[in-house]
Amino acid sequence: MTPPANPPPPELADETALAQALAAIAPNGVRTGCRLIREGDEAHLLPDEAHSIPARQPAMRRASGAARWIARLLLADIGVTDFALLRTPSGAPAWPGGITGSLAHDDDMAIAAVAEIGRIRSLGIDVEPALPLPDDIFALVASPGDRTETVDRHLAGRILFAAKEAVYKAAYPLDRKVLGYEDITVDLNTGRATTTTGHSAGLVYCIAPRVVVLAFVDGDAR
Repeated sequence: MTPPANPPPPELADETALAQALAAIAPNGVRTGCRLIREGDEAHLLPDEAHSIPARQPAMRRASGAARWIARLLLADIGVTDFALLRTPSGAPAWPGGITGSLAHDDDMAIAAVAEIGRIRSLGIDVEPALPLPDDIFALVASPGDRTETVDRHLAGRILFAAKEAVYKAAYPLDRKVLGYEDITVDLNTGRATTTTGHSAGLVYCIAPRVVVLAFVDGDAR
């Protein structure tokens, strides 16, 4: 008799579940991935990447290494290999020509999304714990025009926060304009967001085992 397979540790189960959830929400042409941040992940930073990242805290360097390791795997899927994702002065990674992408991490999980520029012009992604957003942070994030009626009310604030972070990441490379939360209006009912700089972005999200929001600016949109 074959003994029952041992279930994966809960942390690795979360990694698998999130990878599946991301693949399910990603628009056509967008590749996504995630990695539970592990001890030693800072070793995944290529030498030039390591030099471009000023943070010296081990946790930050581990998270950066994990996120870039995922991104390089995704880039390899579209034929780009051994590309160093250098940190730019804005904090965003510099992607290869013809590619848009985004990285994010929380304390435990790193994620990445990449796509060839075409139907999609720009991407932004954010990950957050699936916990209610503290009231004081919600007060800073929410704007009168935001709509969240169709989402879980306990996580609506967290999803809204992640959406605005993701939209900012998608919009900034297009015009290098710094935006505040008040400059981004999110409608989770329709899955769209707009900025005061005139950009419109689509939104998709998952809420288990973490809140992840992916924002994308269409290729024919401003």
